[in-house]
Amino acid sequence: MSLQEKPARKTGLAHFFAAAGYSAAGLRRLGRESAFRQEAALIAGLLVLFVVLGASVPEVLGLLALGLLLVAVEALNTALEVLVDHLSPGWSAFAKDAKDLGSLAVACTIGLVLIYAGVVLIW
Repeated sequence: MSLQEKPARKTGLAHFFAAAGYSAAGLRRLGRESAFRQEAALIAGLLVLFVVLGASVPEVLGLLALGLLLVAVEALNTALEVLVDHLSPGWSAFAKDAKDLGSLAVACTIGLVLIYAGVVLIW
């Protein structure tokens, strides 16, 4: 297998558009994860509930901000899983630990979203 030469580094406006393209590719990759689709459905469902129950604009924006945080943590967790699967195709303790810790980060973020939604919708 031959090594590919590293592409030239982009700067200025070209870098901005390249970075946007990389982010869009990451979102497409994340869309293949069932966990991400479930989390997106959770945020969408809560958003509908917030609007129906008359949450204020700042409260809705808070939910959207936490939703973006959840997407970011899920993206990092998925990246970690991809790397671990590449480095350790079979079972290994380090791979299990890494994946468990990534899962914990996602679970904590979901908990944060649910606590926020509970405070807004109940109090």
